[in-house]
Amino acid sequence: MAEAMISPLVHVTTENPNPIQPPGKIHVYDVSKSVMETIGKNYGVVTHSSIQSLVKDADIIVIAVKPQNCPVVFKEMVGHCNQDAKVLSIVAGKPSAEFVAGTGLKKIIRSMPNTPAMIGEGVTVWSCDPLVVTAKEQNTIRAILECLGEEIFVQDESFVDMSTSLSGSGPAYIFMLIEAMTDAGVHMGFPRHTAEKLVHRTLLGSTKYAMETGEHPAVLKNNVTSPGGTTASALFQLEQGQFRTVVTKAIWACYRRSLEMGGSDSNVGPGRFVGPKFTPPGSEFDSDSIKQPKGKRS
Repeated sequence: MAEAMISPLVHVTTENPNPIQPPGKIHVYDVSKSVMETIGKNYGVVTHSSIQSLVKDADIIVIAVKPQNCPVVFKEMVGHCNQDAKVLSIVAGKPSAEFVAGTGLKKIIRSMPNTPAMIGEGVTVWSCDPLVVTAKEQNTIRAILECLGEEIFVQDESFVDMSTSLSGSGPAYIFMLIEAMTDAGVHMGFPRHTAEKLVHRTLLGSTKYAMETGEHPAVLKNNVTSPGGTTASALFQLEQGQFRTVVTKAIWACYRRSLEMGGSDSNVGPGRFVGPKFTPPGSEFDSDSIKQPKGKRS
């Protein structure tokens, strides 16, 4: 994901010959030397041999690691950062409080971009404490995130975790749908490149159509569906396969995993109960009401 953020920042075109951020002002470190060298070569950014040298004098520190690796990163950062530095996290599940406690820094921005950011077509949900991060600093962060596509600021940090399950991991769901539809087309007899083009354009056009019309998706779906027709037959099979239910369950599973990775209670969602279990007095599961079964006693 870090590479997805670098690409649009240094990208230049004939119309826009100046990058958002010159490569020489972007510094990176990765535990994998080969990965870091590849990124440095591909984008012309500055590479470092340690986290300590990376964060020294940095104005904005982007942390893009697995949640379980955060304690190691925090330990390496402590005592080496400018105390006014901003931390921009794209770590799934980790709340801002853990970054404050781990790094000693106060200006924490949590965000969740997605991989279409590689081509400037992503969407990023982000949050910070406006009492700690100034309006000017928020505008700087917003400008960075706008390079990746759309940015959506939320006051409540919990929405960042929720967005992981919709937009953060969402591209994987779409890619699986693309794969399934393409394979079905090949199974019917289309050359793979033709099936791929048909599926890509259908998804792209349908998405643009939904966005531009602003119609409810149910209305757009019904506009395609004739009584007793081909689309109706296909939709019947999707409903038989519990398409909506499977998608909903997948999104809730993703959200729960995000909470687990951040050390939060993941017992949320349909059929889940948050908090201590309550057993009504006198019920069959009430320990005070459990009686010996009738019959022979030993």
